[in-house]
Amino acid sequence: MAEEDALQKLVLNKPVWLKIRPPNTESFPEIKKIINNYKLHTVCQEAHCPNMSECWSGGTATFMVMGDTCTRACKFCAIKTAFPAPPLDIDEPRKLAEALSKMKLDYAVITSVDRDDLIDQGSLHFAACIAEIKSRMPEMIVEVLIPDFRGKDNLIQNIVDAKPDVIAHNVETVKSLQRKIRDPRANYEQSLHVLDYAKKADSSIHTKSALMLGLGEKDEEVIEVMKDLRKIGVTILTFGQYLRPSDWHVPLVEYVTPEKFEYFKKKGEEMGFAYVASGPFVRSSYRAGELFIKNIVKNNSKQENIKTQ
Repeated sequence: MAEEDALQKLVLNKPVWLKIRPPNTESFPEIKKIINNYKLHTVCQEAHCPNMSECWSGGTATFMVMGDTCTRACKFCAIKTAFPAPPLDIDEPRKLAEALSKMKLDYAVITSVDRDDLIDQGSLHFAACIAEIKSRMPEMIVEVLIPDFRGKDNLIQNIVDAKPDVIAHNVETVKSLQRKIRDPRANYEQSLHVLDYAKKADSSIHTKSALMLGLGEKDEEVIEVMKDLRKIGVTILTFGQYLRPSDWHVPLVEYVTPEKFEYFKKKGEEMGFAYVASGPFVRSSYRAGELFIKNIVKNNSKQENIKTQ
């Protein structure tokens, strides 16, 4: 009882730096209209992302393909779950590409639910979405945040073959807390394998991962994860505050201070990560990193063009 009272007190006493910004430009309702017209889903809405107003007001949305229902039940995530999930919308790749073209973006972020109920776990559908975007808008930079596909190389290869510019997959938390917060079908080593395989399969693809803080992790455990990610060539990393979606979800242990987020940012830069976004409201698809990623992708493309001339 004392522990529950302490947790309730923690939630009620949110620190001053945890304030969500309201939408402040005309882009917010316009993006919402496009999403609704094409009957698409965004992780911004489904996962109750605290950055939705900021990102949508800035003309960015992270689209979630393969439906709004996940076949897993991670204890930190607000997305609804079921097994099996509803059938795939085979017209989704076209609708997604058309919606993005209307939004007039040059950087697309695509993620998905897990689809363990499908033979290929949805990897070919995900790849079709990437390919359709690239076919219609060759210059668009595509970042994908993918499931682990149970660590199966041939399914990860389906994503690599579609040629996204950035492949992200989140380890979510430190090794000791994996079972506590993730679905049993996910694990730390499997997530590292996804990122390792993607980088080895195509070294031109930038790999990226993310961790939530505030779940009871120790500083040295976070540093250990960062070292493991650097060993397999991950160059982009984000840290954000875990915010408990409901009483059913895993309890929040602490609100991490901005100073601690800055500490991990500096540590990451010292380790050689090309870009580290770290802050209470940062999420894996946070738009703050887009400008940086655009530059490194474009610079790499220029270098490749010079080599082929």
